[in-house]
Amino acid sequence: MQKRLTLWLLAPLLFSGGCATVPSPAERSTHAQALAAPRGWTMQTIPASPFPLAAFLPPASTQASELTLYLEGDGMAWTGPAHPSADPTPIDPLALRLALAQPAGAAAYLGRPCQYVFAADTCEESFWTSRRFAPEVVSATSQAIDALKVRFGARQLTLVGYSGGAAVAMLVAARRTDVVRVVSVAGNLDHRAWTRLHQLDPLNGSLNPADDAPLPRRMSQWHFAGEKDDVIPPRLALDFAARHVEPRPSVQVMAGFDHRCCWVDAWPRLWKQVTSQP
Repeated sequence: MQKRLTLWLLAPLLFSGGCATVPSPAERSTHAQALAAPRGWTMQTIPASPFPLAAFLPPASTQASELTLYLEGDGMAWTGPAHPSADPTPIDPLALRLALAQPAGAAAYLGRPCQYVFAADTCEESFWTSRRFAPEVVSATSQAIDALKVRFGARQLTLVGYSGGAAVAMLVAARRTDVVRVVSVAGNLDHRAWTRLHQLDPLNGSLNPADDAPLPRRMSQWHFAGEKDDVIPPRLALDFAARHVEPRPSVQVMAGFDHRCCWVDAWPRLWKQVTSQP
């Protein structure tokens, strides 16, 4: 019970105005669309197997040789100490906010399996709990990325992953040849170390970025961690980077930041820092 309770307390259940009512999946989707609309972004469903994935995209005329893709966190995975959510669509999609805050260049956003697009035949709750980083998740994400490359006319990719989306970004990057940069924001880079830290059940069925060989030298890595992040403490990112002898990934611990604050406000500056380096 303690393991379940801890996992529930770590879930990003955010209620505006102190309201205890959990927004419905439709309301969560509407909220995301309202965030995207002022920039002219719209939600689309990208066919992939075994999960279609939701994407938020800028106007169709946008073309670019390099595309930055933002991968969402784990979303609303749990609703109580022993109760997985029936739908993992995030209440407040921080990765979408990051994508919208990118100050220049082409960007797009990908939700995780069963967020915004719920396919009853494939959306088993294990894919947002124990198998959230399963091979099927990595494969579907890579298929969607292929489609988005065609849509934008892109040749090279930067992957930005928030929280659990960072694990997916790392796993996808390790299996592709067109990724030039991987950026994690409060990222879960070693779920085995993370579950040990919080005394959680292991994520059986999930791939673990820390178990992969180091990414090729041609891919630069940037890992941003929040000094006050109790969900994914910065020492997990520092330990992950310390396993790499050469080149060692860049890890920046941001003073005063936690798991959600203050990434969006700082993102234009951090994005320029990342993209100004080779």
